Amino acid sequence: MQDPLVVHREAHIAAPPAAVFALMTDPEKILRWMGTEAQVEPQPGGLYLVNVTGARFARGSFREVVPVHRLAYSFGWDGSEVVPPGSSLVEIDLIEQGDGTLLRLTHSGLPSADQCAGHAEGWAHYLGRLTEVAAGRDPGPDSFHGRT
Repeated sequence: MQDPLVVHREAHIAAPPAAVFALMTDPEKILRWMGTEAQVEPQPGGLYLVNVTGARFARGSFREVVPVHRLAYSFGWDGSEVVPPGSSLVEIDLIEQGDGTLLRLTHSGLPSADQCAGHAEGWAHYLGRLTEVAAGRDPGPDSFHGRT
């Protein structure tokens, strides 16, 4: 039985793991699919800081970085008492498949079912945009832009 306070998401991406990894760790490439500003230092203890919607910064630090295979970083929102910076954990595994990459995301440590539902919606949205960019397509304007 899965923990109800854990978000699980999978995405099949038509690109090799190295390309997907770069889209998740290079600040300029992150901005193709998520956010308006990004500062990331993909090494254990390094900063994860992304202005996701242009109105809200996600902040944490990298816990685990296995190039082209795995990322794990603490996560939270600047100014939030409900999900403060570093209070939850995002784990991403990139599994090579014949036609691309299977991305498996687990977001744990969220405090309530409502927060899980909101973050599940956000991850579904942004993983969809990542899938488009990785396939060489323009995801268009971000409909989450300006959300707080």
